[in-house]
Amino acid sequence: MPIDAAKAIAAEPRSAEISWDHKDIQLYHLGLGAGVPATDPDELRYTLESRLHVLPSFATVAGAGMGVVGGLSAPGIDVDLAAVLHGGQSITLHRPIPVRGRATSTSRVAAVYDKGKAAVLVLRTEAADEDGPLWTSDAQIFVRGEGGFGGERGPSVGGGQPDREPDRTAERTVREDQALLYRLSGDWNPLHADPEFAKLAGFDRPILHGLCTYGMTLKAIVDTLLGGDVTRVRSYGTRFAGVVFPGETLRIRMWAGEGRVRATVTAVERDDAPVLSDTVVNHT
Repeated sequence: MPIDAAKAIAAEPRSAEISWDHKDIQLYHLGLGAGVPATDPDELRYTLESRLHVLPSFATVAGAGMGVVGGLSAPGIDVDLAAVLHGGQSITLHRPIPVRGRATSTSRVAAVYDKGKAAVLVLRTEAADEDGPLWTSDAQIFVRGEGGFGGERGPSVGGGQPDREPDRTAERTVREDQALLYRLSGDWNPLHADPEFAKLAGFDRPILHGLCTYGMTLKAIVDTLLGGDVTRVRSYGTRFAGVVFPGETLRIRMWAGEGRVRATVTAVERDDAPVLSDTVVNHT
């Protein structure tokens, strides 16, 4: 079998030393579209080093980590990258991410689920510095055609959106050059920059990184419902439901609850085509 679940889960975790400073934070935030308007005090918290705070989704790019491709080279896993889809992403924050830091990042395959026609790999990365744990990040990876091996099916995904009108709706424009800027934070996949490569992958033009949409959505929720306070975020998860093209507009619908915000994200110009679903931010 291309996937040996027992071998993958039993494999020794891989560790790496990572570091970041204000330039990495600012570049990441700019890649999410921060800084518009450039002199807005609320935006300066994302762009000006003297006022800087760190959006928790930065954990997905900090130190450029093992990443999805790295995780797929773990022992027991031998799959065709063309069959791989990034199905979901979640982050749990153990404390606020500092503007400058050094940490040990430890990555492993935490679970392998059998969905019948596909396998789902949970690639877990845990970061800790000298003061203790910083974050735990899980990437859910679908591998088409690799199911049916008799493994556990795994937890059900999602609970849908509330049966009422959203409490807030925000629209965020994706700049034409946004994928080119976001990829400078470490995801160099040519699918997001090279039109010829995008055509080979079945798209008429390059698409935006799913993790860029992920970060943009968290920023919109923090700015709209959490008073711009990134330290209130305790965890954040979503399921990737569709692609985004640079130049499109994201429509982010938000439902506020006690300690929790639910959201959905759609592409306005494509008749509200789904982009992110089952999106939840738990907060203080």
